[in-house]
Amino acid sequence: MPIRQLSETMINQIAAGEVIERPASVAKELVENALDAGAARIEIVTAGGGLNLIRVTDDGSGIPEKELALAIARHCTSKLADDIHDIRSLGFRGEALPSIGSVARLSIRSRTANGDSAAEIGIEGGRVSAVKPAAANRGTTVEVRDLFFATPARLKFMKGERAESSATSDVIKRIAIAFPAVRFTLAGSDRSTLELPATDDSPEGRLRRVAQVMGADFPANAIAIDAMRDGVHLAGHVSIPSFSRANALQQYAYVNGRPVRDKLIAGAIRGAFADVLPRDRHAVTVLFLTLDPAIVDVNVHPAKADVRFRDPGLVRGLIVGAIREALANAGIRAATSGAAGMMAAFRPGAASYAHPGPANGRRSYEAAYRASGFAVFDPARSPQRLLDAGSANGGFGENDQAAFDAGSLHSADARAGQDEAAETLLGMALGAARAQVHENYIVAQTRDSLVIVDQHAAHERLVYEALKNALHSRAVPSQMLLLPEIVDLPEEDAERLALHSETLARFGLAVERFGPGAVAVRETPSMLGETNVQQLVRDLADEIADNDTVDTLKERLDKIAATMACHGSVRSGRLLKPEEMNALLRQMEATPGAGTCNHGRPTYIELRLADIERLFGRR
Repeated sequence: MPIRQLSETMINQIAAGEVIERPASVAKELVENALDAGAARIEIVTAGGGLNLIRVTDDGSGIPEKELALAIARHCTSKLADDIHDIRSLGFRGEALPSIGSVARLSIRSRTANGDSAAEIGIEGGRVSAVKPAAANRGTTVEVRDLFFATPARLKFMKGERAESSATSDVIKRIAIAFPAVRFTLAGSDRSTLELPATDDSPEGRLRRVAQVMGADFPANAIAIDAMRDGVHLAGHVSIPSFSRANALQQYAYVNGRPVRDKLIAGAIRGAFADVLPRDRHAVTVLFLTLDPAIVDVNVHPAKADVRFRDPGLVRGLIVGAIREALANAGIRAATSGAAGMMAAFRPGAASYAHPGPANGRRSYEAAYRASGFAVFDPARSPQRLLDAGSANGGFGENDQAAFDAGSLHSADARAGQDEAAETLLGMALGAARAQVHENYIVAQTRDSLVIVDQHAAHERLVYEALKNALHSRAVPSQMLLLPEIVDLPEEDAERLALHSETLARFGLAVERFGPGAVAVRETPSMLGETNVQQLVRDLADEIADNDTVDTLKERLDKIAATMACHGSVRSGRLLKPEEMNALLRQMEATPGAGTCNHGRPTYIELRLADIERLFGRR
């Protein structure tokens, strides 16, 4: 077949296949145009999941009558100067309107602030109608009907009306978070009206808009983020570890105000929460990256959802470091969802749950371990004392540590009514220990709440953090291999590993070049024991290629530390003296991440006095 020039309609339909995937894509492009026009109010109406109708009305600057024909012409835009690297608007490619018009029935009615009247233009399946007068207020109304009528094959790939409506709603919410000063309304015959009133562009206003979109419980369980590094500014909020979700759908990221779904940002969030969340749980985040447009490329995909950073290592390091620092500085906090669950469990008439034995009705860990025929690990006889900080600085002193010996333990019930806690203890975050119930849960009192602590989960986190600090404060001990392990790799992977050899050496892995396309491993971390060196090195090479980090090795060492902490911590079913319980609470308050255990489960639940009073009808 000879080479020929495609028709304008065919070119637009090909572009539509990239830009317009579903009705939500149309809504996104039209709303972004409204925002670029300076709109303060945007109304979206849909019907048939957006396949029958999508109408977007704004009060922006409008389109002059003489420019309406250019607005629906391919690669015509008012948003881009001569420098493709200086993009400061949401749209800039000039493809959306002609692409939509090539597969649907599109009409644009607009009036500028200085215009005496409005004008309208239409395009149907690629055929453009003449500009004609119309009646309209200032702003623009874009109406899209019968989406994909010109390419009916695409309709077979659409989901049901409910699914398409939900996708459109998600897109509008994602955009609305970045523009809190704009009022958004989404309505239609197939949905209940979504209204997002305007707030303001301050951090407080953004948080109010986030609450409108994500629910009122997020601000109460969020930590503010504000960090700057080498001209890149990161702001926003992340959830505390005990407030998580089963998927990453509530992780919102923005680059210069543009909503993005970037795997580097998602990986950085996952890495920042790796120590405090299990693999199947995800943090709730709203992060805003602000940087020079010249050092980020938003023109890597027609839908503009992907971005590329000139220095991805800088961006990833900023996100991971800022989140971890914020979590460490936030102190100990319990998710409000835990109290809500407790309230629901205490409702009159709820099903009763029997506790035939210690530790939630199950046999204690020691009993189960003895039944298996293995020796029981006794932390009192452990040669390594991990928590040796003095009582004066909130840790376990010699007296507190000695209290863990089995011979010095007494019944919790006999201690329940002993001396009242000092007023200073009641003012602490976790308060004063009052009792131990079911030989596993510490009940503490603050001035305005009741706190229940899982002693095993809490001490597991404390031991783990102590092990990690010891592990990463100095070089990790290594063991020399009898024969060096030669790993064949692509030349670029071998070069990356060589560049990171000093960092790997700190973690006990000695790697050096061994000719072209190979590395020699002479030492491995002693904590790993016998390990698959080939697979470890290949995993590290892949991670360095993706993220320019060596976190794979660090995560393996941390996993071993977590296992040691689990087996070396205070067990369920272990009786504790009052001073032991208070020492444990003080250590939790001083330890970052103590709100969850190594497996991501909460270590304590706090129930406010007001909630307790509501349970008894006092409020």
